Amino acid sequence: MKLIKATENDIPVIQELARRSWENAYAEILSDEQMEYMLTTMYSKEEISQHLKSVNYHYYLIEDEISHSLEGFIGYENDYEEKTTKLHRIYLVPESKGKGLGKEALVFLAQKTKEYGDRRIILNVNKFNQARKFYESQGYKIYGEGVFDIGNNFVMDDYLMEFIIHI
Repeated sequence: MKLIKATENDIPVIQELARRSWENAYAEILSDEQMEYMLTTMYSKEEISQHLKSVNYHYYLIEDEISHSLEGFIGYENDYEEKTTKLHRIYLVPESKGKGLGKEALVFLAQKTKEYGDRRIILNVNKFNQARKFYESQGYKIYGEGVFDIGNNFVMDDYLMEFIIHI
């Protein structure tokens, strides 16, 4: 796996990878209307551009070094809270699942988190998303839950998960 720091020029690629992965991950969880609303707001050019301008927000494209194809991306924010990095986004296209890319991306995130001086990684995961089991298999634990109003009469019903970095 190769991680490539994303730039403004990569926004269309991030949008396309998000759509491909979401259509698979959320097909049975979210309505088509909610999925479209979230993709067009959370992955708008303006939204991603704002993230890329922030010194603490990072996007990396995930490339399969064997096929040289882009398989997904990770987006995270260091110093989100005191000593905490937030994993906002990690998505892989359906055909890349099972290749170990997600595990490698989380190892990369843990290394980066240490480099920033943060000691904890947090994330939100939809309560019905099978990714929760993946995170648990990688040492993440549920520490809470929340229902978040995201506008347009839609909510995100999530578990809050954390991973503690051991020094």
